Amino acid sequence: MLIIGIAGGTGCGKTTVVNKIIKKLPEGEVGVISQDSYYKDTTHLSYDERIKINFDHPRSIDFDLLEQHLKELKNGHAVHQPVYSFVKHNRTGDTILTHPRKVMIVEGILILTNPELRDMFDIKIFVHADTDERLIRRLKRDITERGRDIDEVLMRYQTTLKPMHDQFIEPMKEYADIIIPNNKHNTVAIDIVRSIITQKL
Repeated sequence: MLIIGIAGGTGCGKTTVVNKIIKKLPEGEVGVISQDSYYKDTTHLSYDERIKINFDHPRSIDFDLLEQHLKELKNGHAVHQPVYSFVKHNRTGDTILTHPRKVMIVEGILILTNPELRDMFDIKIFVHADTDERLIRRLKRDITERGRDIDEVLMRYQTTLKPMHDQFIEPMKEYADIIIPNNKHNTVAIDIVRSIITQKL
């Protein structure tokens, strides 16, 4: 099994890059795991306590479970991936049955911050996007998909998102094997990744 880690700041276009890579690969040979599914279970906290959590800090991620699931997949076993609700700031209790694939893509803003997880990736990719562009995308997504209002998104951006990006995410570029600038000219980088995967397959 080939495991690929795709990181980058919020709103940088990781999902777009993942979809472009998958698009031209044989169907059923690539699986995707999102770091967002592995936010820690916060059932023991009230909703008001949950909204105060810094979700952009590595501590908010259940890396132990993510690593355990990757190991099980690598050993040929299916896993039950948690389902997370950004509206409730908690896991829903549901799971998604995820089967092993020849290629597993793990994507998320913080996945390169954990040394043990980082060591499991055969290829490490960092998607880079302009700061303003990322903020605009984040605003649009959080307001339309996650029921936030503009003041809440901007407050979070200033108090946690940007400082955490500068402290934890941007420095992870040094661990990346490939840095993809997320703009319309990134087709070459995507093709390179795809050709590496095809060779391994």
